[in-house]
Amino acid sequence: MNKGLIIDIFAGGGGASTGIEMAMGRPIDLAVNHDPDAILMHKTNHPETMHITEDIFKVDMLKYTKGRHVSLMWASPDCTSHSKAKGGQPKIKGLRILPWAVYKHARKILPDVILMENVEEIQKWGPLDNEGHPIKERKGEDYKKFISAMKGLGYEFDSRELIAADYGAPTTRNRWYAVFRRDGKNIIWPEPTHNKLGVNGLKKWEPISKCIDWNDLGSSIFTREKPLKEKTLNRIARGIEKFIINDDNPYFLPDDIASSFLIQYHGETKKEYVRGQSLNEPIKTIDTSNRYGLVTAFITKFYKSGTGQAVNEPIHTITTSPGHFGLISAFLIKYYGNGIGQRVSGPIGTIVTKDRFGLVTVVIKGEQYQLIDIWFRMLKPEELKLGQGFPENYIIDHDYTGKRYPISKRVARIGNSVVPVMAKVLTQANMSESCRKEHVS
Repeated sequence: MNKGLIIDIFAGGGGASTGIEMAMGRPIDLAVNHDPDAILMHKTNHPETMHITEDIFKVDMLKYTKGRHVSLMWASPDCTSHSKAKGGQPKIKGLRILPWAVYKHARKILPDVILMENVEEIQKWGPLDNEGHPIKERKGEDYKKFISAMKGLGYEFDSRELIAADYGAPTTRNRWYAVFRRDGKNIIWPEPTHNKLGVNGLKKWEPISKCIDWNDLGSSIFTREKPLKEKTLNRIARGIEKFIINDDNPYFLPDDIASSFLIQYHGETKKEYVRGQSLNEPIKTIDTSNRYGLVTAFITKFYKSGTGQAVNEPIHTITTSPGHFGLISAFLIKYYGNGIGQRVSGPIGTIVTKDRFGLVTVVIKGEQYQLIDIWFRMLKPEELKLGQGFPENYIIDHDYTGKRYPISKRVARIGNSVVPVMAKVLTQANMSESCRKEHVS
């Protein structure tokens, strides 16, 4: 009971709490969220924590801290009305003011250290016009007011944009992190352990391929009961060209003659633009709706014999909705109308007087292959969970009462979560003495 309290005041899926517990070696003390479903998932994985289901602006933290000293408070306010991912949609004023809840509680309980996480656009936080759009001339105005108010409470402040992949997570999620402290000690930033190329004595970024369930490759795009939309088929086609044909190091499945990549369900700004990534890389930012589809292309040597190779890069940012990556294999392309292609195992379509069919062959690393089938499926919540850096045993499909969560809820929790390793390294850097004491005790 002599230990300072540890509090997570925007405790959603539990990413921050998980990382803090990894660093401190003990459960966090208090977790706050207005959403009962979020609290249920958090309680399932953090049963020793006191959970508070209340509005973040209305909750009385003095009631729960009971005058005890607070060592660390983590705060990740909802970022959707600051994020560029909303495009030109009107912003929601009620969500944009959430950082002020951090100030309200800091003023009351004065934690030694406050760690914050948000999208990098938080630094442009300013007033909105009557249509709900940011006023360009006043961008950053509210952000500066918030930082000034926190400093007025006696806090030293610093912030940086950090990429999770640089610290060992298989995602390139980039976020703004802030450290406030009023205990007289220096603000410390954790040193990266990885980089994209694995140079300068650091490890190479972790590939998303390690998080994929390779026992499930989906199904052929040619035999689906519900055909894929043309945009998806076009993404697959462009992805095959970029990530298999023109890639110097395409990802091959181990012990299989197939190559895979991810396609991403975000709008392309140009017709020829490829939304996707190699599996040799970390996944990009995951949000609340699954934006990734796994594509696997089955190939066979056009001449000689061969067995194929393995794929090995991390996946890109994960979003909160499932199904943004797809699998591709060899097929016949139709050269007329809106046709995308057909299976080589079935009868050929109507033959006209001009050459309208072509057997797809590709050259990979100097050798010629035939594409024989293309398989596709969306990424699963469990894969997104691992891509976000959660432990394999972290429970996202049900709560402690036995109630099961729909896929959309699981994806949303992951997309809204903090990458655990980021909470871990920031806590270790700025609570190093407490971390040592906790582990020793």
